[in-house]
Amino acid sequence: MPLDPDVAALIDGLARQGFQSFEKIGVEATRQAVDSFAGLQKPKRGFSHVTDVSYGPDPGQRTRIYVPPGPGPFPVVFYVHGGGFVAGGLDVVDEPVRALALDAGAVVVSVTYRRAPESRFPAAHDDVFAALRWTAKEISAHDGDPERIAVMGDSAGGNLAAAAVIRARDEGEPPVRGLVLLYPLVNPVADTGSRREFAEGYLIHLEALKWFGGQYVTGPEDVTDPRLALDRNDLSGLPPTLVVTTEFDTLRDEGEAFAEALRAAGVPVTATRVDGLTHALYWASGAVPRSAEIHEAAVSHLRTVF
Repeated sequence: MPLDPDVAALIDGLARQGFQSFEKIGVEATRQAVDSFAGLQKPKRGFSHVTDVSYGPDPGQRTRIYVPPGPGPFPVVFYVHGGGFVAGGLDVVDEPVRALALDAGAVVVSVTYRRAPESRFPAAHDDVFAALRWTAKEISAHDGDPERIAVMGDSAGGNLAAAAVIRARDEGEPPVRGLVLLYPLVNPVADTGSRREFAEGYLIHLEALKWFGGQYVTGPEDVTDPRLALDRNDLSGLPPTLVVTTEFDTLRDEGEAFAEALRAAGVPVTATRVDGLTHALYWASGAVPRSAEIHEAAVSHLRTVF
């Protein structure tokens, strides 16, 4: 279908403001640009119980825990933000995570991790798995049920989320009930039609995608590591998974191929393509009303697995 008019207006507005692709502006400006997505969101919904807690040996890494109103214990959504391994943080996802907690009726644990280029592969992957293990051990103190944990991530956060669930399966803990991947990065060197077709003009350019990966990896051996190249894993035994893709996105085809690979491995999979939208719009609820379709798909899947 045609590009959603609100998305077209957003892209045009960014162009009028002189927005340049991320690879052209560098790390600090990219972080500022990604953080600015908070200005594209609806007003935050009221929330009475939000707590920041450090996890692991690095006191700089935190979880932000959202406990919905009502009697618990609640199921738990462990959420990993995107940002190309370089950008993103707890504040830019605060609005969508609040909505997720309230609409899914779940405690949401939003996590930070070491970012590139200061910390390279596998730092972020190790941090996210450590945070998942911490969540399973500590969430009961925050009215969460450690036996009902689902893992969710967007973009690079989807890569980190899926890798953590695969590692949890391999190590036998913690138990994970479900997985939600929003337009995930599946393989940093995937060669797909959508990467070529939408290489420019749709928020995340192909050259920016390559640049993000270059900030995180240390050499060619990293891009074939199954922690980063998700499609190189045995996918059997993973929990019921939702994969959401968007039509005008470089990452669309690899996300949909990953859903097919999961299905072939015997994993219960729901694959949803949201036509007319681009990458990154889960963080743009105010500017692009149809981003609600991404949110609603995630909430529906989470309620089913819980």
